[in-house]
Amino acid sequence: MNHACVGRVSKREDVETMARQVLAGGVRAVARVITWLENREPVGTAVLKRLTSPERPAMVIGITGYPGTGKSTLLDQLIAAYRRLGKRVGVLAVDISSSLTGGAVLGDRIRMQRHADDAGVYIRSMATRGQSGGLARATRDALQVLEAAAYEVILIETVGVGQSDIEIVSVAGTVIALVAPGLGDDVQAMKAGLLEVADIVVVNKGDREGADTAVRDLREWCPHVLRTVAVKGEGIPELIAVIAEQQRLRDLAHTLS
Repeated sequence: MNHACVGRVSKREDVETMARQVLAGGVRAVARVITWLENREPVGTAVLKRLTSPERPAMVIGITGYPGTGKSTLLDQLIAAYRRLGKRVGVLAVDISSSLTGGAVLGDRIRMQRHADDAGVYIRSMATRGQSGGLARATRDALQVLEAAAYEVILIETVGVGQSDIEIVSVAGTVIALVAPGLGDDVQAMKAGLLEVADIVVVNKGDREGADTAVRDLREWCPHVLRTVAVKGEGIPELIAVIAEQQRLRDLAHTLS
C-alpha cells in the first residue's frame, strides 16, 4: 500500500465521522481504521481514541497450536456455531508475513469463504510483520475496534509457532490450544509451555489413531481437554458449552470482586 496516498486521504477524513461509523458497526469503516492502525497512520490512532467500549465486553477467544492441527477449520466451525446463537463474530487471523510483500497469507480467508457474504461476520488477516509473540503488531488495536463495533465474539487465530505464541494470553479471555494425535505436538505443546496458559486443550482430528492416548495424557496437565473432529463439526457444541461456562465463572468472579 502507498503510505503517502493513505496519508493524503487520511488528512481529508473526518475523524469523528469515522468513529461514529465504527460505533455503528460499519464494516468499511472498521476495515479502513484497522488498515490505518496496521500502517501506523496518525488518523487511525485519532479514531481509536474516540471509540468507546460496549457496556458488555466482547468474548475474546484465542486459538493457538502448531501448523497442521486444524486451527482454521476449528475457527470456521466456531464462527458458524456462534452465528447460530445470533452473535456478531469478528475474526483476526494472524499470519506469518509474506517475505516478499510483508502482507498476510490469505489462506485463512479462503478456508472461511462460506462466511464471506454474512454481514454478521468480519474476517481480517493480519501479518505479523516480524512481530514476535504470535500476534500482529496492531492486534490489540484491531481488537478494540471490533469491540467498539459491537462484535460480541472475537476469535483470534495465532501463527502457532511454539513458545513465543503464548502472548495470546494477554489479549484473550479464553485460550484454546490445539493438538493433533500422531504428530507429537501434544508433547511439544507441553515443552513449549502452551498448556500452562491454555484454558482449554482440544485434541482435533480426534478420529485418528492415538487420540484416546493424547486425551488421557493431556488431562494430567489441563482439566479441560476435549476431542473434536472439526471437519465434521464433531465436538463443537461441547467446546462452545465449556467456553460459555468459563465465561460465566469469569463474569461471576468479576461481579464479586
